[in-house]
Amino acid sequence: MKKIFTTVLTITVTASTAMADGDEISEFRIGILGGENAQDRLNSYQCLADYTKDALGVETKLFAPADYNGVIQGLLGGTLDMAWLGASSYAAVHIQDPDAVEPVLVKINLDGSYGYHSIGFARKDSGITSLSDLKGKTFGFGDPNSTSGYLIPSIEIPQKTGATMTSGDYFGEVKFTGGHEQTIVAVNGGDVSGGVTWADGQGDWEDGYNSGALRKAVDAGLIDMNDLVEIWRSKPIPEGPVVLRKALPTDVKATMTELVDGLYEADADCAYGVAAGDSLGFDPITHEAYVSIVEARKAKSN
Repeated sequence: MKKIFTTVLTITVTASTAMADGDEISEFRIGILGGENAQDRLNSYQCLADYTKDALGVETKLFAPADYNGVIQGLLGGTLDMAWLGASSYAAVHIQDPDAVEPVLVKINLDGSYGYHSIGFARKDSGITSLSDLKGKTFGFGDPNSTSGYLIPSIEIPQKTGATMTSGDYFGEVKFTGGHEQTIVAVNGGDVSGGVTWADGQGDWEDGYNSGALRKAVDAGLIDMNDLVEIWRSKPIPEGPVVLRKALPTDVKATMTELVDGLYEADADCAYGVAAGDSLGFDPITHEAYVSIVEARKAKSN
């Protein structure tokens, strides 16, 4: 816990500077992107909220909106101070207001990389083993603001099939389930024939890989990966950034960056919940890592 205590001591000194500058904050608000049910998201982040309250000395609130757009709008409107966004959600914020947030950290995989994949999957007993087997069947996206649950597969899958993602063109019906967990449950329950979600693609399939929505679903007891099969995988996608509201006092941003950066070393269990599975914690990142995703999102909206 040494690094966390160091962070707390640091903010004790710098908070007086923030007050002197008239930049004192009275609370800190963390938004949690969709992907699993709200209570599970809140439970995973409660430890981070507790550390934040100790570090900043102010009440810390967690918000788990029903969809990705709730977090996006909260950051744009200044009602949220921090969030871990997917790359496409970050692009959405940046395109609408480049001065709203700044990316500071990114989750690091066990192999030291910070990429992940959109994973296409189906039930094993369906006999579906590839995208071609899904032709004429029901396909599930997650959230329209999700990178792996919509943006990237909506670009890469048509490149492979030679058809659009419009219902009836290649797939019988294409629909949004509402999020990653909903897609996983829908495929597992047979409500859709196949869908896409996110995973680092490392480790064992039986575990839901090392991190991602499949891993969280396994941990929650929602699925047995032996009942599912991977049928498609995207090219590597840059992991989304932890962002901070740009207008926050400099000392607050520095403290929160240090706290999350040191979370894995200070409390591996807390980092596991926040990072959606096994990782090496978080490392610094800048906007430059997401230029290609911003451009892809712009092109998709044209």
